[in-house]
Amino acid sequence: MRILLLPGIWPPDVGGPATHGPDFARFLVGRGHQVRVVTMADDDVTDRPCAVETVSRRNPFPIRYSVLAARAAQFARQSDVVYVSATYAAAAAATVAARRPLVAKLVSDPAYERAYRYGLFRGTLEEFQSAGGAAVVGLRRARTLALSRARTIVVPSEYLARIARGFGVDPARVLVVPNPAPDVPPSRQEPRPGTFVYAGRLTRQKALGIAIDAVALVPGARLVVVGDGPERAMLENRALRAGLEGRIATGRICPMPPWSRSPSGPPSSPPASAAFPRSSTTVRTGCSSPRGRWTRSPKRCSASPTILRSARGLRLRLLRPSPPSPATVSTACSSGCSARREARDRD
Repeated sequence: MRILLLPGIWPPDVGGPATHGPDFARFLVGRGHQVRVVTMADDDVTDRPCAVETVSRRNPFPIRYSVLAARAAQFARQSDVVYVSATYAAAAAATVAARRPLVAKLVSDPAYERAYRYGLFRGTLEEFQSAGGAAVVGLRRARTLALSRARTIVVPSEYLARIARGFGVDPARVLVVPNPAPDVPPSRQEPRPGTFVYAGRLTRQKALGIAIDAVALVPGARLVVVGDGPERAMLENRALRAGLEGRIATGRICPMPPWSRSPSGPPSSPPASAAFPRSSTTVRTGCSSPRGRWTRSPKRCSASPTILRSARGLRLRLLRPSPPSPATVSTACSSGCSARREARDRD
């Protein structure tokens, strides 16, 4: 089968579609299908499991979105089906022009995401479905018009299925397919009762502050947060103000340096973030805390990670990253602008 994927963003972009897209394309290619991707990008993409066509984000949003729809229509005519996980309006227009069936992967309400991002609405997802206001109503109608073109709308949970069925699309077209998870080696320690785990980006859209407030209200509850993002410092300070020292554990995903592997064998079992393939984790337990809480262990040499020891005797390894290359510095300097464009391109 010839399949066209429209993810909106693609590695090195960061986000759900940029993670799901390459994995799904690789899976389809492995099953013998012909796969092509049309997406927006700042520069060259870093993952090519199949043919990847890009539309430059250097153009203003209306121009690049129109170009994306035109390119998608061009390649949709050469495909049997179109699969979209973002840019739903462009996908709908392309499939109408090419007369091809559309399958939509939906992990949120794109109208709600856009309204929240532009400050048009600050309530909950449920409240958004019946909220008034010309801009909000217009976003909901545009969303429903685009998704009505899909023969199947795939959602990861029954909760989101109920939301999607309320959009005004055919309820029979909404299909619940839970997100898969890779096999993870069993932990050497039994999970502590009352432990909750979050893995993902630390951004405003994830509303992790609500989880922190909930943990503070439940004696004995503990939250493990695996991920990183622009909201990290704010969330750590919020947990500290709530008096949750010792009840919040955080971990970051980072490339594994060569010296973090044992010369005699594989590294020791990683914590909960082992669910992320091809990565290792630097774990930091606790929140941002007053200076002096951590003391440096004498077990340190120039070729080893720094060892810290807390007052409670917990040993931690802090991996020292290599100095950034000029290319990395250049990428970091431009990330602020590109992140804003990527957020638009997810819709």
